[in-house]
Amino acid sequence: MRAVLQRVHRAAVVVEGETVGEITEPGLFVLVGVGHDDGAADVELIARKIADLRLLEGERSVTDAGAPVLVVSQFTLLADTRKGRRPSWNAAAPGDVAEPVVAQVVEALRGRGITVATGRFGAHMDIEVVADGPVTIVVDSSAP
Repeated sequence: MRAVLQRVHRAAVVVEGETVGEITEPGLFVLVGVGHDDGAADVELIARKIADLRLLEGERSVTDAGAPVLVVSQFTLLADTRKGRRPSWNAAAPGDVAEPVVAQVVEALRGRGITVATGRFGAHMDIEVVADGPVTIVVDSSAP
């Protein structure tokens, strides 16, 4: 599993003109990509990193600051671009596998008392992000 964490002042996801997920105060915007073999250990690691990495102002974590998180599923994070000009998506889990895993990440964060907004799985989304810093971190559960 791979996640991109971006510190933001605010962020929103719009689908067909409707805002489906939004955070209106400083927090994290998180893209999550799920691989074929990702499971409970990956969910726990990614949720822990989202909650506990000290990325916010004053070297605080989301947990320390009581900050919100906006989570959006993003299969393209697992793109393989080593060959040619067309990315391969073979490493990304299909939607019926990935959707419940992303939902588990969201639930793991909520279980830690974090306010979590989400995008809409499988939808074309317009994403509005007001980045802070910029601070952007990649977390990969399979990295050593």
